[in-house]
Amino acid sequence: MEFEESGIGEECGVFGCVAAGEWPTQLEVAQVLTLGLVALQHRGQESAGIVTSNGASPPTYTTLKGMGLVSTAFSPEALLNLRYDNLGICHTRYSTSGISELQNCQPFVVDTLHGRIAVAHNGELVNAHALRKKVMRHGVGLSTSSDSELITQLLAFTPPMEELDAPDWVARIKNLMMETPTSYSLLIMYKDVIYAVRDPYGNRPLCIGRIVPISKLHSPGTGEGDTEGWVVSSESCSFQSIGAKYYREVLPGEIVQISNHGVKSLTVVPRPEGDLPAFCIFEYVYFARPDSVFEGQMVYTVRQRCGRRLAIEAPTDADVVSTVPESATPAALGYAQQSGLPYIEVLCKNRYVGRTFIQPNTRLRQLGVAKKFGALTDNFAGKRVVLIDDSIVRGNTISPIIKLLKEAGATEVHIRVASPPIRYPCYMGINIPTKEELIANKPEFKDIAGYIGADSVEYLTVEGLVSAVQEGIASQQEKEKMISSTNKSSRRVGHCTACLTGKYPVELEW
Repeated sequence: MEFEESGIGEECGVFGCVAAGEWPTQLEVAQVLTLGLVALQHRGQESAGIVTSNGASPPTYTTLKGMGLVSTAFSPEALLNLRYDNLGICHTRYSTSGISELQNCQPFVVDTLHGRIAVAHNGELVNAHALRKKVMRHGVGLSTSSDSELITQLLAFTPPMEELDAPDWVARIKNLMMETPTSYSLLIMYKDVIYAVRDPYGNRPLCIGRIVPISKLHSPGTGEGDTEGWVVSSESCSFQSIGAKYYREVLPGEIVQISNHGVKSLTVVPRPEGDLPAFCIFEYVYFARPDSVFEGQMVYTVRQRCGRRLAIEAPTDADVVSTVPESATPAALGYAQQSGLPYIEVLCKNRYVGRTFIQPNTRLRQLGVAKKFGALTDNFAGKRVVLIDDSIVRGNTISPIIKLLKEAGATEVHIRVASPPIRYPCYMGINIPTKEELIANKPEFKDIAGYIGADSVEYLTVEGLVSAVQEGIASQQEKEKMISSTNKSSRRVGHCTACLTGKYPVELEW
């Protein structure tokens, strides 16, 4: 909840679709793209864009872009113009680099020596400033402030040894990956294929799904012959709404080619020797939808484990466990299970508050949180409440909620936070307030319970969070070993905790 109110936001969501088999296809690619993007709406609400192609040689590209939510960015009439296309990529944006304007809306389309490409990008380049200078020294003008346009122009560069009449897109993508180590997941559409690319550190998520007939959606034995189309997405939560089955993740550093003939791994670009992967741990904590799957485990399950771990690390004498609706609910359930305390609801959320035409006068400002939440007094009056939240970023959201609960009859309110304190900014695609704005860096943090009006406040430790996340990965790898007849070693596991520890996976360039 605190994330939602604090200005912390996810970076973007990308989605792509390729119809399988003979073209022209019967699959409604534009509809699949739109529904897939709606499922990723939580990753960005500022703008949305779609680029589709008929996959011919040369291909015809059609572009739709608009500000705001997916539901308002594209009109039904405009979507009809895409109905005959066979593949496409799309993007929903929350700006972390570049201002919020239509010109920064993705995907970007540029002409290269070998034809047009379209690019959608999720993440933020750690060395963008140096790369912008390099591109401009080559005489290339940049019309936006977005990292994504920069990526598109770098892909347009002809790498050494490429023959004039034979574009080597693997070489071009590898060249880009050598120029910038992180943070990006990319979809690149060229002619009749989509290339799905994840940076060598795997900082941003990317996975592949397979569209199957509805009658076979829940059948375990469907083969690739049943495939109606291939999709690639920032999160697997988008697959269910379009009738797709989870296929696999794109590995850190991997370049995957997706065409109407299927999915083909082209290469994996390695990290510097000794470096671990650095998947953003806050995808688990808050950003991802709870029904998404990362690294073989469901996000909801990880959040429950965080709650159980929190109950072990920070127990308290109380009567009931609850949460601020609704992102911390899985953690609250895990805390309740581990502690043996009953889970109840103490707050009812008004889902329709948002921005309003009513100008807030002094009285409305004093009511504050009461406009957003109603207290379910009968559930907790006269009781000691443990309230689980996903984070306390600035402290100005949780404080009025504590006041509301105490005024409604709670005898004590203990705050337990299912993630460690955020102390450092993120330079890899998450919009986090400045270091000075974070409550964990202020003098008030020494007595944060007194500052926000709680009876006690405890956070999950960094070690506790990492343990909760990696416990499920280790379990999954053991299962894979038992099933597989080979003795190949498990993939190395690592997560970016830079905003918690200040230890960034790569050296930052300014």
